[in-house]
Amino acid sequence: MTIAARELRWSAGGRMVVDGVTLEVTPGRILGLLGPNGSGKSSLLRLLAGLRRAGGGAVTLEGQDLSTQRRAALARRIAVVEQQAATEAPVSVLDIVRLGRTPHRGPFSAWTAADNAAVERALQQTGLEGLRQQPWHTLSGGERQRAQIARALAQEPRELLLDEPTNHLDIRHQLEILALLRRLGLTTIVALHDLNLAATFCDRLVLLRDGRVQCAGRPEEVLTRDTIQAVFGVAVDVETSQQSRRPHIRFLAPLRMPGG
Repeated sequence: MTIAARELRWSAGGRMVVDGVTLEVTPGRILGLLGPNGSGKSSLLRLLAGLRRAGGGAVTLEGQDLSTQRRAALARRIAVVEQQAATEAPVSVLDIVRLGRTPHRGPFSAWTAADNAAVERALQQTGLEGLRQQPWHTLSGGERQRAQIARALAQEPRELLLDEPTNHLDIRHQLEILALLRRLGLTTIVALHDLNLAATFCDRLVLLRDGRVQCAGRPEEVLTRDTIQAVFGVAVDVETSQQSRRPHIRFLAPLRMPGG
């Protein structure tokens, strides 16, 4: 067990955004966070990364309370890829990836061979070696997302947390990004919207609704017809894919909700 949460709570503006969440992540596996808009996925990710302080409960890393650990140490251990980043600064792919070395360096530290090796390894892992000098503003959406993942990998993390990494990408780039996460073999937590992508690429899923865990388990345990209809308010058929042996969801129509 690496990252775990116990009865985690966090509120904002008088509303409970994350409400009593308990979960744990198996080392080297991908845990997917699912749920409708406003279900608390992004807030939960930031709590698990130590970017926000919980209002109740606890997040632990290797059994140690996250709130007792130094921010610099956490930054060397846990890497976070937020939703698509934007910048107007004239920077290259290499500039972005080199930022991943910040947690490993002091304010006046010289750039080292270890820094170079980590950056080169991250560029290779994400297939960006040939784009290292490419200006950021000329990159496609998929290339930008790969650059952000490369920046995170340059941190040399053991845990990787990503918030909607496939958002606004076309189908090819969505598949490329998630296949990359599978190849990396890191302990990974990823918030996703697409249920079929989550079923295909995640080892376990946590389904959230109004900040609470509705169910958790393997994709076939979580992505059932009744659960999807209850949480997302849509009629679906759920079959088993002949290729992946994972659930495949066919969306039919929105359901008429109580009071609607």
